[in-house]
Amino acid sequence: MGDRAPATRVNHTRIYRDGALVEDGFPAGELHARLSADERNVGWLDLCRPNPEELSLLADQFGLHPLAVEDILQQAQRAKLDHYDTHLFLNTYVALLGTADRLSTGEVSAFITDRLLVTVRYDDQFDVVDLMRRWDESAELARNGVSYLLYGLLDALIDGHFEAVQRLDSALEKLQDDMFQGRDLPRNNIQRRVFLARRDLVRLRQIALPMREVVNAVLRPTVHLVTTEMIPYYQDVYDHVIRVIEWTESLRDLNTTMLETNLMLQNNQMNAVVKQVTGWAAVIAVPTAVTGFFGQNLNFPWRHTPMEFYISVAVTLGLALLMYVIFRVKKWL
Repeated sequence: MGDRAPATRVNHTRIYRDGALVEDGFPAGELHARLSADERNVGWLDLCRPNPEELSLLADQFGLHPLAVEDILQQAQRAKLDHYDTHLFLNTYVALLGTADRLSTGEVSAFITDRLLVTVRYDDQFDVVDLMRRWDESAELARNGVSYLLYGLLDALIDGHFEAVQRLDSALEKLQDDMFQGRDLPRNNIQRRVFLARRDLVRLRQIALPMREVVNAVLRPTVHLVTTEMIPYYQDVYDHVIRVIEWTESLRDLNTTMLETNLMLQNNQMNAVVKQVTGWAAVIAVPTAVTGFFGQNLNFPWRHTPMEFYISVAVTLGLALLMYVIFRVKKWL
């Protein structure tokens, strides 16, 4: 999980009645009274960084199960949907990619009853303003109550997963270009980026894969949550979940191939260096051999004459140049 960013303790509240938003931004402590005032009222409460006392009061007012409240306090739970007698408990994650293309995640939980949706988060990574905008843009669906509110929440979360995997795909494409064209980049740096990308893909898969079962569970008729009008919208969310999972799996395979390719390129680069060093060693060996030969204590006709110097230099340069040309033709240098 990514590092938790400090969050401002700002709670959001809404009341819908007969498909219309009738109250917004009232104190969270008044939610229970406003819901009790009219059976047609449907409410939403967003809690940011709640303390145990707030959660305990909420549990007493709305009959929330202690195990669900315990999951909220412990955090770091897997994405899931738990069924209790009076409510459902949803735990999921928001996925974000920063400027450095590194994945960060934030936990988002929700209590779901017939007339109330309570979202709980411990950081600002989940954009609540965007969630409210989505609800306002599809206000004609508000008559579906909690089914409509939950759809907006799931749609926002899955769209975040989709955007994250899309950006990871773009980052891997850029990394592929650097592998073959960025000759000035160290291979170990590329390999590190490949490993970091793999870590992000594994983490994204961990939070996206359970969402398939979560959406499936919400759609089950025995849950009595999704209205007939909202079924196509939830099916669209399910399609997006499947797309994210499949895309993530394909990127993991691509990442593995890139890792193997980078290692192969490293070996090829090392072989090329060894071949060049060997070629230059052979070229350098010629002057060594020639000068050693003429340095022997043997009597030659031109010994200790200028001719000795001219012949040794000519033989040295000639053989060295010949070997250089041969190696260049064979592309060993």
